[in-house]
Amino acid sequence: MLRPSSRLPSGRHFGVTWTIADAFGGMTSALLHRSRAFVRLGGVDVDILTFDARPDYPDVAARLREREELVDGMGLVNLYDWLRAHPLPGGSLDLKRDRFDPLDPLGPYATAERDGRILSRTRFAKDGTTILQRDHYRLDGSLLLSDLRGARTPAVPGGDRSIVLCDAGGVPTRSWRGIWPLYRAWLDRLTAGEPSWMIVDSKTSANFMVGYRRPHVVVLHVVHNSHLADGERPDGPYRESRRYVFERLDQFDSVIVLTERQKSDLEAKRGPLPSLAVIPNAHEFGPSPEPSRRPAGAGIVLASLTSRKHVDFAIQAVAAAGLPELTLDIYGEGERRAELEALVARLGVAGIQLHGYRADARDRLPAASFLLETGSSEGFPLVLVEAMAAGCVPIATDVRYGPSDAIRNGVDGLLVPADDVVALAGAIRQFVEMPDVDRERMRRAARDAAHAYTDARIVRLWARALRAAAKRHRAALSAVLPREDAPSTAPA
Repeated sequence: MLRPSSRLPSGRHFGVTWTIADAFGGMTSALLHRSRAFVRLGGVDVDILTFDARPDYPDVAARLREREELVDGMGLVNLYDWLRAHPLPGGSLDLKRDRFDPLDPLGPYATAERDGRILSRTRFAKDGTTILQRDHYRLDGSLLLSDLRGARTPAVPGGDRSIVLCDAGGVPTRSWRGIWPLYRAWLDRLTAGEPSWMIVDSKTSANFMVGYRRPHVVVLHVVHNSHLADGERPDGPYRESRRYVFERLDQFDSVIVLTERQKSDLEAKRGPLPSLAVIPNAHEFGPSPEPSRRPAGAGIVLASLTSRKHVDFAIQAVAAAGLPELTLDIYGEGERRAELEALVARLGVAGIQLHGYRADARDRLPAASFLLETGSSEGFPLVLVEAMAAGCVPIATDVRYGPSDAIRNGVDGLLVPADDVVALAGAIRQFVEMPDVDRERMRRAARDAAHAYTDARIVRLWARALRAAAKRHRAALSAVLPREDAPSTAPA
């Protein structure tokens, strides 16, 4: 039986993201984990919505279900797959404004296929990367939608965008001047006027969700990473990729950040924001790990191999620590992998291995002695909680909103200055060479600290945040609508 404080508000529940990548990272892991907790502890079903055009979502969903990332009560719904199977009535068609010029099926265009059937054709600019037009097709080959970029000035990237939706016979039925109105029309159809809750995780999706305001839909945005262009200056400018949304945060019914310090910094920069709340990532606890199975020098990294994660610092620090018993297993994928492999080869440290992306990488945490977290910009990494819960002690760079908000230096982890490889190497040596009893005391403290992030506690925080967001949503509606006109479908 669900505890009343854990039960989530009734209605349709959605998680909104841009894509589910094959080698997905912490944000998607957190979204999936939260959705499972909503089903298991909150008593609601959750549909995860994606908006990208990858052609193999049925396979993606099957893999996620096999790994129990998707469970009963969770769905994975993609915009284009949904449109292939469902009509989208309403709206208007204006082919004078919205240009309709489908690609020649016999033209030399890039295609995306599923089971031998073409789902899209794409015409690129001369640079080979800029999309000028993409046409989407149903499984029977009929034209579904034509998306023409640079519609008013043909073949010029950055021009207006014409979106034309077709019926099963390929006849145009609706059109839009941009892609965001199509996204919002789809959301209107999915919610169908029912009380609905949308939690927006990806920053890409947040850009078009910031303007999505409907009487029956409560919209919340989760900020998974730092919003700062300069991580050391809380009063500094927003990251350019976040500026559009962060200048409009008051248009969400609630904004969720992962740490109190990020909330404090945001309010110091832009003034009080009543919709701002703090809900960290959660972890589902299993049995206590067996400490005797961990070599003291067994290190692990779980991170995307991107510049922001600075995995090269972890590699250099392990090499500089100079301890023969040290090993470092690196799990993750990204554009810097070849560069990092070359660095390992150049340093000649046999104990450092790059394993690439592994869906079960987190299962290695109970056997690892310490986690290296070297990112330069964080929110509150899910892997940090998972490592501490497994008794895998974090050794991390002291950056805003991540490790520095969770780790008590010297008690349940170690913090070092950002970008200081020498200090990181020293912390690794300190941890590996400390007496066994002190190291085990640190492991117990890390696991105890992680209990603050149990699923049960975090779902209760979400239940409270959703109800508070609904209250703000109703107040905003009543401010613009006479009481007798207020919609009866507003979430409660």
